[in-house]
Amino acid sequence: MVDVAQELAADWEYDVVSIGYPGRVSKGRIAAEPHNLAPGWREFDFEAAFACPVKIMNDAAMQALGSYHGGLMLFVGLGTGLGSALVANGVVIPMELGHLAYRNETYEDYVGIRALERLGKKKWRGHVEYVVNLLIEALQPDDVVLGGGNAKKLKTLPPGCRLGDNAYAFEGGYRLWEPVTDFPPHAPRVLVGVKTKKAKRPK
Repeated sequence: MVDVAQELAADWEYDVVSIGYPGRVSKGRIAAEPHNLAPGWREFDFEAAFACPVKIMNDAAMQALGSYHGGLMLFVGLGTGLGSALVANGVVIPMELGHLAYRNETYEDYVGIRALERLGKKKWRGHVEYVVNLLIEALQPDDVVLGGGNAKKLKTLPPGCRLGDNAYAFEGGYRLWEPVTDFPPHAPRVLVGVKTKKAKRPK
């Protein structure tokens, strides 16, 4: 992977590298091998390979940081699994909400890519809306962003949510090297909280 990244960036000038990692990161270090990729990440020396300082963050958390407008923001990433993070006053709090119990399985089993393939779009969308509403009720955020590659497959967004984009991970990678701030530059300053309507429990 590093060889490919270096080849693609051969003409770039850069002093630091940010890596969005699809797994658990603790204190800036990879804490466990990824569920959906080959092993070998945990012990790899990225700074030696890139010959510059490297910061590593969970990939959902990095997209959350890039999407942040201020206050308390909940990020839910609808991709292979269920990525999640909170950003509170500029501080990113990676979470693993996808592994919480739901219907004798987990949230991830009903809103991840395997659920979309197993249940079909209509039922999958119902579970997404219901789960997102449960998270909003529990966490009471000011702002909610639905990101990840499958967010665009929602027919309508759950109330109080806005659509993210994988491209926000690039912005998160830049912000990772900047001082923590409650309101990032150029971000809207109006936060009114999230109001939801009671979602129908999926069958």
